[in-house]
Amino acid sequence: MANKETSTKSFVLRVDAETMDAIEAWAADEFRSINGQLQWIIAEALRKNGRQPKKRKIKTEEK
Repeated sequence: MANKETSTKSFVLRVDAETMDAIEAWAADEFRSINGQLQWIIAEALRKNGRQPKKRKIKTEEK
């Protein structure tokens, strides 16, 4: 089973043609895939609104 911290989830997203064209153009301008652009847009929105999940610190065992 995949580690929950590194796994991704897939979902279907429906957007109108004009919005998709705008996302495609924006992604091309920033040399990203459409998927990468959408991930960046979502991450930025979460960060700007203080809703980004906190990253867990991984403790290392001392011997």
